[in-house]
Amino acid sequence: SFPTRRFSDLKKISEMRLTGERALYKAKNLDISNSLFEDGESPLKHSENIEISGTSFRYKYPLWHSNNVKVKDSVFFELGKSGIWYTDNLEFQNVQIDAPKEFRRCKNIKLENVVFTNAAETLWTCDGITLKNVQAKGDYFAMNSSNMKCENFNLSGNYFFDGGKNIEVRNSRLISKDAFWNCENVTVYDSVIIGEYLGWNSKNLRFVNCTIESNQGLCYIDGLRLENCTLVNTDLAFEYCSNIDADTHGRILSVKNPISGKIKADEIEELFLDKTKIDPSKTEIICKKVGKINEDITDGNIFQEVTK
Repeated sequence: SFPTRRFSDLKKISEMRLTGERALYKAKNLDISNSLFEDGESPLKHSENIEISGTSFRYKYPLWHSNNVKVKDSVFFELGKSGIWYTDNLEFQNVQIDAPKEFRRCKNIKLENVVFTNAAETLWTCDGITLKNVQAKGDYFAMNSSNMKCENFNLSGNYFFDGGKNIEVRNSRLISKDAFWNCENVTVYDSVIIGEYLGWNSKNLRFVNCTIESNQGLCYIDGLRLENCTLVNTDLAFEYCSNIDADTHGRILSVKNPISGKIKADEIEELFLDKTKIDPSKTEIICKKVGKINEDITDGNIFQEVTK
């Protein structure tokens, strides 16, 4: 849980129904509880040092250009879209967010026990994010955001973390196609990842103790590391990847044209090596069984422990 933080000299507002545009514009040092922000845009724009609990937000842009905001046991309804932009130092705990496009260009965000029922285009271009026990459903989650730590994070949606940097994920379940595209410095521990085209066009991706299922996954990556991972129903993997260090278990359906590095697997059902596109001798493949090799590889001694 997050540390308790109380602002000094808080004025209390309780059981209020707040309406109209900018209802509490430029508010400072407020403790708002068991209240309703109904119609009217931007009720807390340019606010500072705000604690909110047991409160509902039913309309647009509630927290823009604000600073030091703590929200507990509250709900942001669907029409509260684009709700938290350009706001720094946020703590959300036990909150349900039904609105899309939340959190844009914000810094220092802590979310614990938060449910995003419509997380489309959420957490864009943010920096310094901690997610703990968060559930999210929606496409384009956390685009171009940096310095993220996620624990017990369950996501269902496509194109998440596109363009992200310095990301750490632990004990999570991620269901997404085109996940971790255009990323840099990503480490995922003890997680399940399911989806097509995982990790394309990225740099320095590391997966530890993960189960991965991906059609054409793990391609076009510079600096790919897999430690004690299982690739399930994964085909055409490692295409044009360089600096690979992959220690995998089980069967990989197919591997295609890796550029360089080392791949260790129990079985590769089909191996594609096109010498007009890559130099097979630059990749070491350690494998007990290769089912089919779709190229003459006699020029390069790249295999160890291979039985056909």
